[in-house]
Amino acid sequence: MKETVLFKSEEKMARTEVTAALRTIADKIDSGQIALSMGEDQVSLEIPENVTLELKAEEEVLRSGGIKKSLEIEIEWKEGQEGEGKSPAKGVTIS
Repeated sequence: MKETVLFKSEEKMARTEVTAALRTIADKIDSGQIALSMGEDQVSLEIPENVTLELKAEEEVLRSGGIKKSLEIEIEWKEGQEGEGKSPAKGVTIS
């Protein structure tokens, strides 16, 4: 399986800027279409009704000392397949 990165962005932001970006992303996902652009890089995606949501929290001990934490949010789907309907919640609670 070959993976091609269509778009990538990583930048430091204030927490309020991150929440604003996530709200915009949520609205675009809800509409079924999202366009991402930065400089010359641009990608447009059509998002189907059913997708897989992956949430991951990680912790990494740095050589320089200290701990780096991350929260990853990934949304996946197989192109051309709408999925098998909504699956019941698997016990994940976001609060």
